[in-house]
Amino acid sequence: MSTPAGDDERVRNWAGARRVLAVRLDALGDVLMTTPALHAAKASCPERHITLLTSAGGAEAARLSPDVDDVIVYDAPWVKATACRTGAGADRQMIRRLAAGRFDAAVIFTVYSQNPLPGAMLCYLAEIPRRLAHCRENPYQLLSDWVRESEPEHGVRHEVERQLDLVGAVGWRSDDRRMRIGVPEAAEAEVEQRLRALGLAGRSRWAVLHPGASAPSRRYPPERFAAVIRTLVSRHGWRLVLTGSAEETPLLERLRTEAPEKVVSLGGALSLAELAALVARAPLLISNNTGPVHVAAAVGTPVVDLYALTNPQHTPWQVPSKVLFHDVPCAPCYRSVCAEHHHMCLEGVSPQQVVDAALELARGSRRRREPRGGSVVPLGSRLAAEGPASPSIAEGGR
Repeated sequence: MSTPAGDDERVRNWAGARRVLAVRLDALGDVLMTTPALHAAKASCPERHITLLTSAGGAEAARLSPDVDDVIVYDAPWVKATACRTGAGADRQMIRRLAAGRFDAAVIFTVYSQNPLPGAMLCYLAEIPRRLAHCRENPYQLLSDWVRESEPEHGVRHEVERQLDLVGAVGWRSDDRRMRIGVPEAAEAEVEQRLRALGLAGRSRWAVLHPGASAPSRRYPPERFAAVIRTLVSRHGWRLVLTGSAEETPLLERLRTEAPEKVVSLGGALSLAELAALVARAPLLISNNTGPVHVAAAVGTPVVDLYALTNPQHTPWQVPSKVLFHDVPCAPCYRSVCAEHHHMCLEGVSPQQVVDAALELARGSRRRREPRGGSVVPLGSRLAAEGPASPSIAEGGR
């Protein structure tokens, strides 16, 4: 029976790891929330070469991470978003590819509701000698270094803190705990040109609004976003830039008509690098809790986060924010579609609350554009609520 190595022994064992495989098979936002841990790995040993094994959706973010040297895309069969597969041939091929990489160590990053053992088995079969992960059950030989899973029974950490704690268990630490994304000069130049053409360069009363999300449970109702747009534009003289995927273009066009002379849609027109450049220049982002929120945190832009209570650990990290939600007894539900069919965690947030949060953050944004240290205020005790409460605001970026 394997047992966790002592702390000192574990740190010594991992100090010499030069070729490291980081496994994070989730989406864009999850990869971004792992970047502080990747930075800690690199800062602890600048000669360390980090390859990130990730999903197709996470790869674009991975390629913009300053601490990632190489990216491998893998559609793992144990990941929810993976498309239909025809057999295990791709998995056998991936094992051979990882074995050829001659990695010294692998770190498997997961959320607490995910099982790390399929990823650990992949790395074991690729003969990567040191393998680290949080794990709820005894992994025996699949993990050389086992960090016992404590969530959610003993509290839930922010996703960034969870991954920092994981690499910290092997002595990889950094005082810089910010999320990070590198924006190429070409993307910055393209966005600067767009903003000048739109008459937004140098303006302070405008914002990026991102009304979409991959999961229906995380989408603020379109009619309420429309009310937010009308109020910000008509009453407060703001201009708004709508962002989203090509598939979300009909939604963006519907919202654009609420104030056609003050609202522009860039749906499907931006790469991730260009989106990051746009958000970095914006005084404010208003968004559902999805990838662009974490882009905003990485570039230091304040964000109004319409936070569906599906997961408690993904609030904006170290950036001025207003996290808006309505308390419900069914949270956290971990569902892509509201099982109660009332969607009250977002339906209970009024458009005026969103407007008020935007105005307050915008005032602060004009005074300060650098991200602050510290961690966000957790949702904390609201998970124990016994019934619906009044709409709530958690403030981030302390």
